[in-house]
Amino acid sequence: MMERIPTIDIAPLMQEAHPDHGNIVQQVMDACTGIGFLSITGTGIPPELVERVRVCVRAIFDVDEASKWQQAITRENYRGYIPMGFFTPNDGSGHADKYEGYKLHHEVAEDAPIRRDCALYGPNLWPAEIPDAHGIILEYWARLDQVADSLLGALEAGLELPAGSLRNAFRDPLTNMTLLHYPPQAPEEGGYGIHPHKDTDALTIIAPDPVGGLEVQTRGGGWITPDCPTGGFVVNIGDMLELWSGGRLKSTPHRVVNRSGKERYSFPYFAVPRHDVVVSPLMPPLPGFDRPSVHCGHWSAEIWRTNWSDETAAEDTPELGTLHD
Repeated sequence: MMERIPTIDIAPLMQEAHPDHGNIVQQVMDACTGIGFLSITGTGIPPELVERVRVCVRAIFDVDEASKWQQAITRENYRGYIPMGFFTPNDGSGHADKYEGYKLHHEVAEDAPIRRDCALYGPNLWPAEIPDAHGIILEYWARLDQVADSLLGALEAGLELPAGSLRNAFRDPLTNMTLLHYPPQAPEEGGYGIHPHKDTDALTIIAPDPVGGLEVQTRGGGWITPDCPTGGFVVNIGDMLELWSGGRLKSTPHRVVNRSGKERYSFPYFAVPRHDVVVSPLMPPLPGFDRPSVHCGHWSAEIWRTNWSDETAAEDTPELGTLHD
């Protein structure tokens, strides 16, 4: 039982002919079937780009409150500003998480043909006060798309799936990012920056904030902090890859608690397949693993709909991100 989060240099994954390719695939598989988290280096993403994104994210949240509210998300368009305490998690606690956010989705033009097939696609809202935000974040996003593709290729190999079985599902994806600001919590203050949950996507990639606060639940029930080298990224499996793998890859609970005394900023990337992809096991499920198939477009719409405190899950709402005893 894996009780620690390994650090893996994934540079060999970028070249299938690399002599260490098979070894790195096995290391990735061990992490993803064990604790469901890994720290990665060797991505080729310059630390300077990550820092530019971090500075940009701080600037977005420094925009005055009235301007941010003008770009607040709506039920019709889940893009833009998420005010502090806006959402109460659907975990029955009734306590809002302690963050403000800014939601971005896979960027497509207003007249993109795919919008006729799925209303979840469209252009993002970009704060006019930060004119460089669009270019900086989309440059970073494109680099993460390449990293995600390499990791998905490794998982195809590790699960002995035909090439492209996973990667082909991410053409015109519903991949999204959330920019996050967590004010410091007092030592005696209860609650969470983000409550314990499992991710509802396929794969999450995040550049850790230097102030810390991310905690991961081990199989033994304890909570640990990823030990990620400077310039590295933390990756975790989401419920969709767990479902695709028939329970072999592990979607693991995690949470954020910011008691650092400092402002914390984060910008996770969530890899989600194309709207018409139906996720179901690509191999015989492990004994006891019994989860229904999920239609990505319906799943995404339901996740965003049920973020509103007066909306509840329906009979056809996928059971994703839920923690079970």
